[in-house]
Amino acid sequence: MIKNLVWSLVIVTVIGGLAYPKLKPLWAGDLSRTQATVGERKNSDKPEDVSKKEDVSKKEDTSAKKDDPSKKSTGSGGNGKPATPLKVSTFMVTPSLFAETITATGTVLADEGVELQPETNGKVVSINFVEGAPVKQGDLLLKLNDSDLRANLDRYNYSKKLAEVRFRRYSQLLNQKMVSQDDYDSALSEMNVQQSYIDLYKAEIQKTEIRAPFNGVVGLRYVSVGAFVNASTRIATLQRLNELKIDFAVPEKYSGRIKVGSQITFTVAGGLQKYAGRIAALDPRIDSGTRTLLVRAICSNTDGRLLPGAFTNVSIPLDQIADAFLVPAEAVVAGLDEKNVYVIKDGLAERRAVETGARTATQVHIVSGLQAGDQVITSGLQQMRAKLPVESLMDNHATKSGKEKGVGADHGVSKPQGNTTSLLKRSEPALAALVTL
Repeated sequence: MIKNLVWSLVIVTVIGGLAYPKLKPLWAGDLSRTQATVGERKNSDKPEDVSKKEDVSKKEDTSAKKDDPSKKSTGSGGNGKPATPLKVSTFMVTPSLFAETITATGTVLADEGVELQPETNGKVVSINFVEGAPVKQGDLLLKLNDSDLRANLDRYNYSKKLAEVRFRRYSQLLNQKMVSQDDYDSALSEMNVQQSYIDLYKAEIQKTEIRAPFNGVVGLRYVSVGAFVNASTRIATLQRLNELKIDFAVPEKYSGRIKVGSQITFTVAGGLQKYAGRIAALDPRIDSGTRTLLVRAICSNTDGRLLPGAFTNVSIPLDQIADAFLVPAEAVVAGLDEKNVYVIKDGLAERRAVETGARTATQVHIVSGLQAGDQVITSGLQQMRAKLPVESLMDNHATKSGKEKGVGADHGVSKPQGNTTSLLKRSEPALAALVTL
């Protein structure tokens, strides 16, 4: 045990003696660098304190200037210069042709349309139409059982024949004065009563038949042969589709400008094709609930593409204005009881109250409040106020593109400086010493 300890000490002493000459220069260099760093920190402490004192004095001077009202400048700049104008986008007001158009939503209706229902109770014995097929006026569509009615009709036909024979006989006897006038009148009355019964049962038989009231297309049927129906049973629908109606409502302020015969255009939901029509009639009253006027237009539908019940967007042209003032919709600022726009006048923003008319998807017709040549502000409206210095933006995209040709140049990465190289060089002796060990 003691021998092993002695040999270990001997080995450590030999290794230390061999490595010391090579590690000594490294230790000396590290010590000198540490002393230099400490000296630099001591020297930098004094100027830092001086700079802190200068910053404190500057802050005190600045606060004193702020507190002194006599040193305040009239403008936003520090040297009394006027505030920098706010750059905004503008729109030049110029007269242009404007077709004033109002829009409304409506519904397509068939020119003629009914729900087929029986007039009496009975059992369906025959259905004589095909669903979705065209039919002509007077075609028999459905038949109910009428056997009892026809039996009574035959009975009164026979009774009428007997009454006619009796009436002719009484007529001859009256001429010969063989019967009284009273007997003759009774025979005549009996014949007329029998005829009235015949007419009654013929009418009852007609009620058991459902015929097409006009030319059209029959819809889906809701009954089958053998079903018992009554006057409230729905049999099918019948629509005339070669011409359609479009019902829509317009605000009452336009009621005096809507004329019978005016042309309209409309589109249906799910399609972009525009259809033409003309106004056929106006309701003679304003709806007190909605304050709108009901208008009905008609259009041709020979190709059968439009169907009753469809939703429509209707455009109604009112007038064409040759010198209308149109501004972008975003330029109009809505107030509590008026609408305003901002215009540039002498480099300052001026608020103008305007009266608006019809509008399109992107523009508003200004009825009054603007003149030709006014520059209407269209951007920065949230921070806009009267008398604010503003400047209209100009289109400088071409100039900017020329100045920005250098954008995207290759920015080289800086190469390692000499400090990195010296560190590598200083580490070489240490690495050599380790390799030797």
